[in-house]
Amino acid sequence: MLFPTVEFAAFFALVFGLSWGVAAWPTLRKWVLVLASFFFYGWWDFRFVALLFNCTIVNYIFGIWIDRTVSERLRKSILITAVTANLAVLAYFKYTGFFLATLNDVLAQFGLVGAIKVFEVVLPVGVSFYTFQGISYVVDIYRRELRAIDSPLDLLLFKSFFPQLVAGPIVRASEFVPQLSSNHAPTELRATRALILIGVGLMKKVILANYLATDLVTPVFSSPRDYGTVDLILASYGYAIQIYCDFSAYTDMAIGFALLLGYDFPTNFNQPYRAASLQDFWRRWHISLSTFLRDYLYIPLGGSKNGKLKTYRNLMLTMVLGGLWHGAAWNFVIWGVLHGAGLAIERFTGELLRRGKKPGPVYRANPWKIIFTFHFVCLTWIFFNAESFETAIDFLRSFGNTEATAKMLTPLSLVLISVGMLTQFIPGDWLDSLELKLQRVPLPLQATGLAAVVVMVTAFSPGALAPFIYFKF
Repeated sequence: MLFPTVEFAAFFALVFGLSWGVAAWPTLRKWVLVLASFFFYGWWDFRFVALLFNCTIVNYIFGIWIDRTVSERLRKSILITAVTANLAVLAYFKYTGFFLATLNDVLAQFGLVGAIKVFEVVLPVGVSFYTFQGISYVVDIYRRELRAIDSPLDLLLFKSFFPQLVAGPIVRASEFVPQLSSNHAPTELRATRALILIGVGLMKKVILANYLATDLVTPVFSSPRDYGTVDLILASYGYAIQIYCDFSAYTDMAIGFALLLGYDFPTNFNQPYRAASLQDFWRRWHISLSTFLRDYLYIPLGGSKNGKLKTYRNLMLTMVLGGLWHGAAWNFVIWGVLHGAGLAIERFTGELLRRGKKPGPVYRANPWKIIFTFHFVCLTWIFFNAESFETAIDFLRSFGNTEATAKMLTPLSLVLISVGMLTQFIPGDWLDSLELKLQRVPLPLQATGLAAVVVMVTAFSPGALAPFIYFKF
């Protein structure tokens, strides 16, 4: 059930009406939202509803156990077991096929061809997101940053809440659970912001991301050898804009729908292509994932406190594992390696530049640094989007095909890429400013405006709506 569909519109209208209709009874309202969320998840595949439920109950038990245990040694043992249980679910569904295929390749070098039967495991939608939520929940309890949630219903709502269930943002319990005690109705302020985010998200997904995918990115990435230098450069830029518009559109709409139901989600994107360094990029891109990797992987590994070499090692490990989180394939590993190496080199050169100078920011937001960072990120996206490592190498080799005719150099592709880049340089307070202006407009007229956006987006849609890119992760 995709956000920009008639089915979801009907579903959300029903949930919105029911949830606020029973707002005077908080427990009943939570049940409405939990049942709606499980129905939403079951719409994709009802076989995995039990998986989500069981993962939640397991984390509930571990959370209570850690919270009520006095012995630090026992608390740590329980935490390790809880994290292992969460990772085991993720590993089975996401990495079984990759592990068996890689093992077969190794055995084939010793003459044991096809020694192990490789089987495909169906990947549950959103499993990467809600397993990370479970890990953050038990770790925060262990660190005494959060008390265990006493109500299984509250934890079920936290883990299953449908706006963020299948593609984030990765909302932490400390951000979401305190809001369950507030019983306020959506004010015009929250509704205005929600409608803006939903409208902007619709335009980014249906017009920018979908057109770029169908008219430029998919054809070139599917068969890079058939295209020349200009088309490959365009496709690289096009995918950078496509994945930003696609993923940020989902989180924009998720935040908007959550606001309409009375809950705040953290910002997940902040104009990442205006970053003047890789470090700055990761402060702006998929913020809930980058902060998760920082707080639950990079810092526990030692962060930057144990010398330069260990800092570089920690950066590399964090980004490689971040790559594997996205998918079990060597191209994702290379994507992580490139980002890890880039961050390590950036830190090393930054230290050299700082020697003998007064303390201050190394990377100032000047155009050349922004351009360099953007092009490095575009290079890494080639590995991220390619069907395989071999396809990515074909793509890079085809950059030398300078004599080929530019088939994809069209006014539409140039306009879409340009518009996508312009969104990165809109003043940062644009949402607040627009919200203040629209507050003067009666809420029914705001809703009518959103309806007009929906009609316009539908009219200009390139055809069938493609699933959001991050659904496959």
